[in-house]
Amino acid sequence: MDILGTTISPIGMGCWPIGGPFFDGDTPLGYSGADDAQSIRTIHAALDAGIQLFDTAAAYGTGHAERLLARALKDRPDALIVTKIGLAIDEEARQLKGPDTDPTNVPAAIDACLRRLDRDRIDILLLHAGEMAVEHALPILDRMEEARQTGKIRTYGWSTDLPDRAEAALRPGVNATQFAMNVVHDAPRMQAIAEANNLIALIRSPLAMGILTGKFDATTQMAADDVRATTRASRDFFENGRVNPAHLASLDAVRDLLQTGGRTLAQGALCWLLARSDRAVPIPGARTPDQIEETAAALQHGPLPPDTMAEIDRVLGR
Repeated sequence: MDILGTTISPIGMGCWPIGGPFFDGDTPLGYSGADDAQSIRTIHAALDAGIQLFDTAAAYGTGHAERLLARALKDRPDALIVTKIGLAIDEEARQLKGPDTDPTNVPAAIDACLRRLDRDRIDILLLHAGEMAVEHALPILDRMEEARQTGKIRTYGWSTDLPDRAEAALRPGVNATQFAMNVVHDAPRMQAIAEANNLIALIRSPLAMGILTGKFDATTQMAADDVRATTRASRDFFENGRVNPAHLASLDAVRDLLQTGGRTLAQGALCWLLARSDRAVPIPGARTPDQIEETAAALQHGPLPPDTMAEIDRVLGR
């Protein structure tokens, strides 16, 4: 896959899980169990396995994930970095303060990302506030365009699951979008927008926050300091710290199909995305080398076969 003139493997690494603890008041927003030394090893394992794209955000650990990437990628200028702004953060208190709708704050936010990443330029910059009103978002995107023209970013877009927001962001300098999609949560309208406009489709939650790895069941209770134990768990993948039973049922229904050709469940879920679109770049999160090595091995299998894809749709009633 060609991104910004660089040929890369069509799977990236999501860096939310390595950001460590951060909060909205007392509500945890990070993944539990992050360890900085292990996170660095995981990034290096990703590079060794051929992964060249890393997705982070100013919000992840309120800057901590960006700093870890800077350390791990110090001698790898060829690696592509996606980061996000638009959510106000308090770095010292590790607090997320909500959407920042003031476009005059954009240049400083970009400069802060560049300092934390220890880079002269950001490859892809995304607006992180996915539900921000269009009238507030457009001036922010205007400032991103100014940063593109001055060379601080290469391209930009909006991380949103709302088709009207993604369409509102379309303009000549926008070459990317980001949205959640996986085998138990399809997003055909967002995919259609990406394909119709030749956008890089960065796929969030490709493993449904870990559900599609198969390591959780109905008895699993997430740790209290994990975002998946809160009401903030994205897309209702979890309820009160437990896997949404509907997603477990869907996974059980397609379990064997995802493991076609000797794939693991996680690999099958990623290969489903690769089969859905040749513009899709799944960015599963990882905290350990074993996780990212399993992720990268999905590329050896390639997209799921068309007949398997059709049977998955039939089983899931799509």
